[in-house]
Amino acid sequence: MVHHTRLIILNTTKVGERSLVLHALSPDWGRRSFIASVPKGGGMALFQPLNILDAEVTENPKSDLWRVHALSARHPLTGLRTSAGKNAMTLFMSEVLYRTIHESAREEGLFEWCERAILTLDALQGDYANYHLRFLLELAAALGFSPSLEDLMPFAGEHLAEIRALVQSDFGACLLVPLSGETRSDIAEKLLRYLSYHAETRIEARSLRVLKELFR
Repeated sequence: MVHHTRLIILNTTKVGERSLVLHALSPDWGRRSFIASVPKGGGMALFQPLNILDAEVTENPKSDLWRVHALSARHPLTGLRTSAGKNAMTLFMSEVLYRTIHESAREEGLFEWCERAILTLDALQGDYANYHLRFLLELAAALGFSPSLEDLMPFAGEHLAEIRALVQSDFGACLLVPLSGETRSDIAEKLLRYLSYHAETRIEARSLRVLKELFR
């Protein structure tokens, strides 16, 4: 059976010379792994983290690793791919999603929320250095947690005032909360600990160091 679907790329694993396992989020199956052929001459740009693809999926009754083909980019994401800062942020976001969402997990509306989050970052103009913090708070809500100030207080430590400002601000004001690069990184680590606690899994994001350097 062949299905037409959309995929958000979270991570990839190379298999041999011409194949990739795609760790992806789909509206139909939640997080799932698929196998794809790499086009001749490369074509790896299609598989960058958080790319949103249209795809055909062929079920395999003998394997959980279904094959995807007829892949094409659903959105150009030019804003992400031409900005070093936004591209680094997509690496962080995809790493968090990859480590937070379990294989076969399917949260209602999660794919649509992720797609909106990616397209929002792609379109943002001006200051977006706090966007990954807003992303973590909204991810917690999308996963069914309660990122209220009361729920976050045990994790806030010395940054309670800043986290209060982030939580109580609307989207635009949240992006403009004045934070140093070090404070922003510390808050991200605290929000990751909050997510780790509720998701019952250890979430580490090595890409956070890059964001700390880029947004000092």
